[in-house]
Amino acid sequence: MTRLNEFGQPVGDAVSWSGATRPVATVMQGTHVRLEPLTVAHAPEVLDALGSPADLWTYQSEEQPADVADVAAAIAAVRDTPDRLPFAVIDQADGALVGRVSYLRVQPSPGSIEVGGIIFSPRLQRTRGATEAQYLLMRHAFDDLGYRRYEWKCDALNAPSVRAALRLGFTQEGTWRNAVVMKGRNRDTTWFSITDKEWPAVRAALEAWLDDANFTADGVQRRSLAELRAA
Repeated sequence: MTRLNEFGQPVGDAVSWSGATRPVATVMQGTHVRLEPLTVAHAPEVLDALGSPADLWTYQSEEQPADVADVAAAIAAVRDTPDRLPFAVIDQADGALVGRVSYLRVQPSPGSIEVGGIIFSPRLQRTRGATEAQYLLMRHAFDDLGYRRYEWKCDALNAPSVRAALRLGFTQEGTWRNAVVMKGRNRDTTWFSITDKEWPAVRAALEAWLDDANFTADGVQRRSLAELRAA
């Protein structure tokens, strides 16, 4: 319902707001994966799991790493950036590093936080663990830290990333044309978000999808995330 001020102008809903909490390095435990703070000590595992194939790095801001030193330098640079917090994605079955992901653009005052820097190994892609990793980050941001807005941005030409955002329940907001020059190429950036009002429905669908009851004995999903959100 549109609210009007004393001048008859439409204004936003009143919000009692004192800011969100800045995330700190912590471990998030799931059934299939856990997220732990990414450190320079992870560099050999990152190179082994994510250094190839080369197409994992096409849409990343960094170049494909050549060696452990490259990876270590990149991790150190991210950890020294005040509004970023990187995590390693660890397979709970055997303790292997299978991906990396970060909180970006952490803005506690307006309550906005972004997920990005995502690289999942072929072993993790299109698995329950991949979805669970995203769920753990969303849940921590909304339920524990109190953010109002959770963002996802990607190269507009990165079709797998666009599909992933929509599948997870993000709303596409638009595309910033000529947003940046990256690796000598133009990049149009497409923006997505989930708000705190949308989060309960998104969370319920993710939890229902991840539940063992949603999968057959051979691991085939019974209902998709889109079907669960619609329900």
